Amino acid sequence: MATEYPSIPAGTPEPGLYIVATPIGNLGDMTLRAIGVLSGCALVACEDTRVTGKLLKHFGIKARLQRLDDHAAPEVRARIINEARVSPVALVSDAGTPLISDPGYRLVREARDAGVTVTSIPGACAAVSALAIAGLPSDRFLFAGFLPVKDKARRDALEGLAQIAATLVFYDTAPRLERSLLTIAELWPDREVAVARELTKLHEECRSGTAASLAAHYAAHPPKGEIVLLIGPPTAAEAPVLDADAMLRAALVEAGPGKAAGMVAKATGLDRAVLYARALELKGA
Repeated sequence: MATEYPSIPAGTPEPGLYIVATPIGNLGDMTLRAIGVLSGCALVACEDTRVTGKLLKHFGIKARLQRLDDHAAPEVRARIINEARVSPVALVSDAGTPLISDPGYRLVREARDAGVTVTSIPGACAAVSALAIAGLPSDRFLFAGFLPVKDKARRDALEGLAQIAATLVFYDTAPRLERSLLTIAELWPDREVAVARELTKLHEECRSGTAASLAAHYAAHPPKGEIVLLIGPPTAAEAPVLDADAMLRAALVEAGPGKAAGMVAKATGLDRAVLYARALELKGA
């Protein structure tokens, strides 16, 4: 069955806030829709007016620029939202999709609360691009932003995600990559890890292996550019030993057998019917 694509309306966009993705390295990834929307906006909110100014100039777009970062005062967001009530306003980040480890959450939330229409103009995203080429499980993944700078905080953050049964996706910087990999190697020596960098650019690279082998490689070949760090799901050796009876007994203190079985099934992935039968046995013991 053929997919039907709606036509892109010509002319100036309707009033509202438009969340516009921009290229992460290759200007050819700027979508036609993004160019059309930005061309119709009198105001573009952005992280850095210099970066966005160069992008708009490349595509021949003229617009008033308003700096907006996580430290922007509430009145700045209020002015942007008030303008979006009567004319189209765009939000962009320096690269990629806004709000993905970039400013914008507060603006979008307040715009929605104010009844302003918020529209997504999709495009490049480093996290998704890396996941697409890393060869790690992609049916479930967790994007966790930037890893903390300090060693203990970084280790604590990773340990808190240890039992997530999904590929973990982080952003990292070249100077910190080796230390991040060494921490991962200490925690999970057997997990598959991938490092994707310079995505969409001339020297794009995606290298995978154990964290220790990658740390050794990048110690000998210091990396450059923006980096996405991916960690495979827990291995069978890491899986915790589940005491289903103990979990059922704890749940049965405040819930009936059916609800207790459901709670434990959701937490463990075990069969609910089997758990229910066991809960009945424990209840009657």
